[in-house]
Amino acid sequence: MNSFGTSLKAALKSPLLPFWLVIALLPSGRSSELGTCLCLLGVILLFARNPHALREHAGARLLLWLLAAYVGAALLSAVDAIMPGKSWGTVAAALRYLPLGWYACFAIRRQSKLQALYVAVAWVVALWCVDAWLQALTGWSLGGHAEAERVSGIFGADNLKLGPTLAVLSPFALWAARRRWGLGGLLGAFVLILGPILLAGSRAAWLCYALVALGFAWREAKSPLRFAGFCAIAAVVLALAGGVAWKTSTRFQDRMDRTLLALHGTGQSVDTALSGRLDIWHASMGMFEAHPINGVGVRDFRYAYPRYAPANDHFVVSAEACGVGEGACHAHQLVLEVLTETGTIGLLLWLAAVALAWRAWRGVGTAARTRAFPATLALGVMLFPLNTHLAFYSAWWGLLFAWLLGLWCAALYVEGDDERA
Repeated sequence: MNSFGTSLKAALKSPLLPFWLVIALLPSGRSSELGTCLCLLGVILLFARNPHALREHAGARLLLWLLAAYVGAALLSAVDAIMPGKSWGTVAAALRYLPLGWYACFAIRRQSKLQALYVAVAWVVALWCVDAWLQALTGWSLGGHAEAERVSGIFGADNLKLGPTLAVLSPFALWAARRRWGLGGLLGAFVLILGPILLAGSRAAWLCYALVALGFAWREAKSPLRFAGFCAIAAVVLALAGGVAWKTSTRFQDRMDRTLLALHGTGQSVDTALSGRLDIWHASMGMFEAHPINGVGVRDFRYAYPRYAPANDHFVVSAEACGVGEGACHAHQLVLEVLTETGTIGLLLWLAAVALAWRAWRGVGTAARTRAFPATLALGVMLFPLNTHLAFYSAWWGLLFAWLLGLWCAALYVEGDDERA
C-alpha cells in the first residue's frame, strides 16, 4: 500500500472522519451536516472531560475570535432586518460552525494527522474530477445527466457548484500530487483538474484556479526569475487547454463567447458578459446607501432586491414568472454581500478578522506556514475580493468556508512529528 492509501486509511479510521465527512458529502446537500453533527458531539464530549481545553489550544482561541466577527456581523444586522425570521435563523445556524472548527483544532494535533486529512480531501477531489471527465466524455456521471451548458459532475445538473468547489479545494490535491510524485505529479494533477474546472463554466472558478496556480508557482520557484518561468509555462498550458476546450466543447465555447462580449465596450454587452451582475451590483449599492449602518439583514438580499432593482429587471421578472416574487438571491460579490447585508459595522468586523488572521499567520513561523500552505491557499482564493462569489452566509458555501477556516486554524498550530507536547 503506497503512502496515499495509507494516509486515506489513517484518516478514515481516526477521529478525522467526522470532519472529513463534511467535504465527502458536500455534493449530497444537507447530508454533509452529518459530519457537522458528529463534530458537535465530539466537542461536547471533549469539554465534558476537559472543561479547560480551550485554554490549551491557540488555534481554537483564534477560531473563536474569527467566528465572533463572522457571526457578530450577522447578529447585529438581524436587529432591524427587513425579514427578521430569515436573519435570526441564519445567525442561529451559523453557531454550528464553532464546534465544527473546534473539532478540527482538537482532532488535528500532529503534522501526520494534518497530512492524512490533506490526502483524504485530495482523494475526494480526484473522485469528483474523474466523474466530471466521465460526464464530459459520455454525458453521464454519478450526479446524473450533464447540464445543457456546463459540466456539473457529481453535484448534479440542478446544483452548479462543481467549478467553484473544485477550484477552492484543488490546493489539497495539488499538494498531495506534489508530495507523492514530485513536480511531474503536480503538473499532471494541475491539468487533470483544469479540464473539469474549465468545462464547469464558472468564470469565478477559472480565476480561483489561476490564483491557485500562481500560489504553487511561487512556492516552487523560490525566486522571481523562476517564478516568471513557471508562470509562462502555466500560461501556455492554460492557453492550450482553453484552445482544445474551445474547439471540442460547445459548452466552453458558448461560455467564452458570452465572456468576450465584454470587449464590445457597451454597458449592455458588459452586463450580458457578466450574466446580469452589473444590475445586481448597482442594486446592491442602492441597498447599502439606504441601510449603511448594519445593512438590510443577513440573507435578506433577495427580499430587498425588488425595491432597488431597475424597472423590468431580469431577475425580478423571472422570479415573478415563477411565482416567487423576489429577485436576485445574493450580491455575487463578497464585499458587496457584507456591505448590503451587514452594513459598515459588518465590513469593519470582517476587516478586523482579516487583520487578526494575518497577524496570527505571520506570528507562527515559517515551518507552521509551510504545513498550513494548502489550507491557506484554499482560504485565500475563496476570499479573493476581486472576483464574483457565492453567498458566504448561505448554508452551503458558508459551511465550506467555516470548514476551511477551522482547518486553517488547526493547521497553523499543529506540532511537527518530531516535537513533543
